[in-house]
Amino acid sequence: MIFRPQAKDFKLIGFYSGQIILGLSIWFLIPAIVAFFANERNCLLDFGISFVAAVGLGLLLILLCSLPRRDLTLSWMHGMVAVALSWIIAMLCGALPMWLSGYWNSFLDACFDSMSGFATTGLTIANNIDHMPYSLNLWRHLIMFIGGQGIVIIVLSFISSGGSYSLYLGEAREDRILPNLLQTSRFIWVVSFVYLVLGSLALASAMKIEGLPWIDALFQGVCIFMAGFDTGGFAPQSQNLLYYHSALIELIAMVIMFLGAISFSLHYVVWSGRRKELIKDIELQSFVLSILILFACVLFGLLRNHTYDSAILLFRKGLFHLISAHTGTGFTTLYSSQFGNLWHPFTILIIIIAMGIGGSIGSTTGAIKIMRLSLVFKSFRSEIKRLMFSDSTVVVERLHHFKEMTLEDSYVKNVLMITFAFICLYLFGTLAGVMCGYPVLDSLFESVSASANVGLSMGITSPSMPTLLKITYIFQMWIGRLEFISVFVLVGFIVSWLKGK
Repeated sequence: MIFRPQAKDFKLIGFYSGQIILGLSIWFLIPAIVAFFANERNCLLDFGISFVAAVGLGLLLILLCSLPRRDLTLSWMHGMVAVALSWIIAMLCGALPMWLSGYWNSFLDACFDSMSGFATTGLTIANNIDHMPYSLNLWRHLIMFIGGQGIVIIVLSFISSGGSYSLYLGEAREDRILPNLLQTSRFIWVVSFVYLVLGSLALASAMKIEGLPWIDALFQGVCIFMAGFDTGGFAPQSQNLLYYHSALIELIAMVIMFLGAISFSLHYVVWSGRRKELIKDIELQSFVLSILILFACVLFGLLRNHTYDSAILLFRKGLFHLISAHTGTGFTTLYSSQFGNLWHPFTILIIIIAMGIGGSIGSTTGAIKIMRLSLVFKSFRSEIKRLMFSDSTVVVERLHHFKEMTLEDSYVKNVLMITFAFICLYLFGTLAGVMCGYPVLDSLFESVSASANVGLSMGITSPSMPTLLKITYIFQMWIGRLEFISVFVLVGFIVSWLKGK
């Protein structure tokens, strides 16, 4: 029998959703301050309205859903539902200043870019990015910085209430870096801000060398770092990183993308002095090996198709786009149409595989994750060993991921379930693209890019694409970023509310 949720269940979910949105509202003040000093009056008004709306919504949810302190402990189910709903509300709030600005054709288009930002995807259907106000362009990149660390992390950085671990899990995070979630959340922000300063200065210096004025170099350096470290892919120019035509900027961007695709747990152990983990950790080993193998395949495809005459250009374009795809970032130095016109279908397929695999668990990247595929390979090898030896032989598969671990069947089953779910999601978006009249390979590329939160495009994503695809990609970006579980729990909650007794 399915039991219908009670009023207390709704209040708990509403209360914590209100706290999350209230925490998110503070971030509207940053572009508002930029708009004030840049004399962007319309944008200042837009962000002021958005700030008031977000604060009002957050406070309203908290007041309407208030409960005695003893009843504020979240169960696993409540936390998952609160996270899934909060991301939808965050999308709507984040889209408000975009829609008011007039740079998006409709509120749905603004929601598309808002979800793309929060989910660190990077697909965009904005108009006239090259002439967009500073404050609005900053907001596009700032929501990537927020979404990469996690919207819930904003709240957990200041509170550590009962059941908060279920909120943490709801954003597809599995590992506690430190024993306390409050400390874990703050460490994630410390790492992000330290890298923000260093990475932005490196990019700004490179842009200054390329001839940009210091103000523009600093602004664009900050924006590109936030999009790169959080594996998002937005850029302050419509040509993305192609705008700069700079090998130095591309090299710095690749380093930033790689750092963003590494788990915060690995950052922590390295910061703590355990640098040997860079060599011993199975996830990082697998990630580097995967990059090398797939890069060799990309070079083979580009060479066979005679795509580039220069060996330097061949290496530069191939490696940059493979790193961009594999880390789930979506930076590009090509026009969208050039993927289809210049690159061989085999090479495009390798990029699709790289996007579908993704980076590390516990990082800002999306997709299946390299660690899960490593465990599938380990499990497969273990089964081969069992078949080779006698029935009485006990095969124990060990691996090193910050510590010596034993591969357990329960974890392998979980890995296979998530992997299968991602493959189904990739195929679902592909079918939607084909139904809208696009070629299969293009549809698969765009679907994987949206589901794995990458942002590379074959040209399908545009303001003129069908409404069905816009909604499909929003759904894929949302469920792909949260890695299914919290969304499945939300669906179950709704079903029990409608059909429960």
